Amino acid sequence: MSNSSNSSSARMTNFRWVMVALLFFATTVNYMDRQVLSLTWKDFISQDFQWTDSQYGTITGFFSIFYAVACLFAGKFIDWLGTRKGYLWAIFIWSIGACLHAACGWAALKLGSAFGLIVTTASVYLFIFCRMVLALGESGNFPAAIKVTAEYFPKKDRAFATSIFNAGASVGALVAPATIPLLAAKWGWEMAFIIIGALGFVWMFFWFGLYQSPEKSKYVNDAERAYIHQDDAETAAPVETEKKEKSIPFLKCFTFRQTWAFICGKFFTDGVWWFFLFWAPAYFSDQYGYRSDSKEAIMLIFVLYLIVTVVSIGGGYLPKYFVEKKGMEPYPGRMKAMLIFAFFPLLALFAQPLGRFSAWYPAIIIGLAGAGHQAWSANLYSTIGDMFPKSTIGTITGVGTTMGGLASFMINKGAGMLFTKSAAMGASFTFLGFEGKEAGYMIVFCICAVAYLIGWIVMKTLVPKYKPIVVD
Repeated sequence: MSNSSNSSSARMTNFRWVMVALLFFATTVNYMDRQVLSLTWKDFISQDFQWTDSQYGTITGFFSIFYAVACLFAGKFIDWLGTRKGYLWAIFIWSIGACLHAACGWAALKLGSAFGLIVTTASVYLFIFCRMVLALGESGNFPAAIKVTAEYFPKKDRAFATSIFNAGASVGALVAPATIPLLAAKWGWEMAFIIIGALGFVWMFFWFGLYQSPEKSKYVNDAERAYIHQDDAETAAPVETEKKEKSIPFLKCFTFRQTWAFICGKFFTDGVWWFFLFWAPAYFSDQYGYRSDSKEAIMLIFVLYLIVTVVSIGGGYLPKYFVEKKGMEPYPGRMKAMLIFAFFPLLALFAQPLGRFSAWYPAIIIGLAGAGHQAWSANLYSTIGDMFPKSTIGTITGVGTTMGGLASFMINKGAGMLFTKSAAMGASFTFLGFEGKEAGYMIVFCICAVAYLIGWIVMKTLVPKYKPIVVD
């Protein structure tokens, strides 16, 4: 028999799942780097600098702004430079930014002395700068990861693959509370930033050695390439099809309803996840007195993100079930799955009321709401691959993530200001039977609860039926 016959009959390789594993670990490191600050500021860093909730909200809010602006260009940068080099640069920059936080303590004393600033004020400026570098690098993670998913998976599998690597966000948030506060308690908060930040440099080694496009990879055989390109009109010539595909000009992207549907899906929901990510440790410290390095706090945050991790992976399988078992097209199946997961965050309405009995109730409820977000997010990202050509996926991902970052700035900065004001007003600040800072948390939980249903309705209004973008 000929070589081609042997190749076609050979058992299909599964290297695409190795790519998912790399994306998963990159996203895990990504979210661990973000979590170092939220897990150390209340019980470690603020002891050195005396930060208020409002100042912490300013730092996290500016991170969201920097991330939003960087995402506007990160997707285009990934599309231009290519997935391999673009991802390397992204994780290199964010790892440098993560490690830089460790120098803020020493630098705040020098900056304060040189410019006559209070050390607290100087430290806020320095942390904002470090968050800017971190945000610049981290903005490339999801555009690159979504692009890899589109390169290595057919449409029916993309949400499932995305849900797996996106679970890295949950796992990062899961591992972080069990490690970072203990590192900070043993060696200082500075060393926690350095150790976690250095993990990105380890990942770079594996990415450099393993990633190639499916057409060039020596680990992918013809059978797997055929499976990957099953959606193509001409699967026999995927390389030629890819070369001829034109990219959509940046400004023209905004003329499509599909672009605005993704933008709205991100804008209404991203801030919810980032609020839970940045404020959950402080919530258990404020409301229940559990320091982030205490056994109680570690268990609460661990269980919270364990729920997120386990439940959210099913979010990627649900549209696969709708497509393969129910015969639905990928986009309608995805929208149906997103509607189901949009109801999960409604549970946040009960976090504060049930929290009066035990801290475990809000931990479990926030975990389920977070799982709903991650499942929603996996399907939302996959809608880009459904409707846009591969050459423009990074750009659209970056634009949508920018709007998500702007929403995250609003909720994090707003929450910080609200918590500072509500704590100062005490019993005179009330909402739905709660007083002081408890009332402040209840207000934010109410906003988080309804955000996903609003986002889904807007998306469905903009793109009621599946309509892919065709580039002339």
